[in-house]
Amino acid sequence: MRRRRSSPAQIFVLGMPRSGSTLIEQILASHPQIHGAGELTDFDTAVSSTLNAAEYPECVASLDGITLRRIGQSYLARLPAMADGRIRIVDKMPGNYLNVGLIRLALPNAKIIHTMRDPIDTCMSCYSKLFTLGHHYTYHLEELGRFYRGYSELMNHWRRVLPPGAMIEVSYEEVVNDLEGQARRLIDYCGLPWDDRCIDFHGNSRPVKTASSVQVRKPLFRSSLQRWRRYESELAPLLRELGKALGATDARRSQELQG
Repeated sequence: MRRRRSSPAQIFVLGMPRSGSTLIEQILASHPQIHGAGELTDFDTAVSSTLNAAEYPECVASLDGITLRRIGQSYLARLPAMADGRIRIVDKMPGNYLNVGLIRLALPNAKIIHTMRDPIDTCMSCYSKLFTLGHHYTYHLEELGRFYRGYSELMNHWRRVLPPGAMIEVSYEEVVNDLEGQARRLIDYCGLPWDDRCIDFHGNSRPVKTASSVQVRKPLFRSSLQRWRRYESELAPLLRELGKALGATDARRSQELQG
């Protein structure tokens, strides 16, 4: 077993819970040169062990290169070992969307993949899932909508300030509609040659400990697309709060429900 100590090995998969991040990790981890490490808390630990937690993230603008390298090295030192032949490692902690800017500064060559899904499907899936730890905002439709709005605004900020290519975004719906095309795009972004095993991800027997562990053992299915419409009237409080985070069509639907 050996560890990879340079930031090009790092792949961060992040976004809202229930947005397809486990699926993306499973596709990536089906490549013989990629290790899927699951949801790691290592970046938050590296930050808290290096910085004053009470001053983060406001302190980021004043950090010097030495401190940034210390955060990066602290993170790398905590990563699990990879088997021979694996040269990339996936950290699939969704909440790292909060840390995108610092990840870019501390690990400038790392790959960042933002997973996205229809906003209402994402929120409804969060609401219908009893998480084993945290995510208390998912227990109330209005609070869930407000949380999603904040997440959406932060991701818009990262899109504005990051240089081209620093982060790519992958849509769950596009993966369902074009698995091979999107899988090839992901593998290319990670700088690796294509491998057909990436589209047979459901046959990968690696341990998966997230709420989507059952789904990624099966081929893709379309029944999860626009699932929220079956419960549209019950979701009125959520739709009202989502507001500008919705696309134009769903925003109109939100107004209709309010009326």
